Formats: sequence, C-alpha cells, structure tokens
Amino acid sequence: MRHHVHTFKVGRKSGHIRSMLANAVCSLVEHRRITTTLTKAKEVRRYAEKMVTLGKAGTLHARRQAIAFMHQVDKVAILFNEIAPGFEKRNGGYTRMMKLGPRIGDAAEMCILEFVENDETVEARKAAAEAPKADTATETPQA
Repeated sequence: MRHHVHTFKVGRKSGHIRSMLANAVCSLVEHRRITTTLTKAKEVRRYAEKMVTLGKAGTLHARRQAIAFMHQVDKVAILFNEIAPGFEKRNGGYTRMMKLGPRIGDAAEMCILEFVENDETVEARKAAAEAPKADTATETPQA
C-alpha cells in the first residue's frame, strides 16, 4: 500500500522534476503569478509555501536552504526582502490557485498560481471597508 507516499508523476526524471519545480518557484517569486497546468501548480504550491516560510524565518540557515532549492540568489533575495515580510501574520496559505479550464492543444487543465494579498493590503482593505460605515453611522438624516 502507498500510504503517505507522495509522488509527482509527470513522465520526467527526478533531476528534471527538481529543476522544473525550482524554476517554477523562481518564476512565481519574480512575477508573483504564473499560468501552468493544475498538476504542476499543486506541486509548485507545496514548495512555494515552504520557501515563504523559510523567508519568514529570515535566518542565514533558512536563506541557504532556500538557495539550495531555488539555485537563484537574486530570486531568494526578492523572496526574503519583499514577499516574506508581507506574510508575517499569516500562518500558511500564501498562494491561491484559480482554474482556467482546458488548454486548447491537449486539453490539460490549466490554472493561475499566485501569491495572495499580503498583510498590509488586507489591513488597508479592512480599514477602507470600515471607514464608510463609520461616516454613515454618525450622519443623521435632515428632515
């Protein structure tokens, strides 16, 4: 039985799979959004979330672990300096997948994988939503 055995089967050798996933995570960090197949996105999401968690730790050891996986020092710097600090109050769930439907050529299920809003954006949206309610509650109708 294959209990708790997780494999990402895409018909490639293991070295190619590791390189493909690392490059996809780097592209996600660089562009904040990528379009890929649903199967690849589910696997990339696992590693992207781990990299953001390492970025939140911010230690030298965490940075070296991220470099060992991603192999691109400039993308790791973006992850640690720009992306990870925005998720300090969030305990996981840093990415979102939106399904697009089948691809034209081979009918593979496609989706968009992107980072969710960071903490500052969420707080600003909450403040903006509460501000009009406070203004309308203090106003009294003139008769």
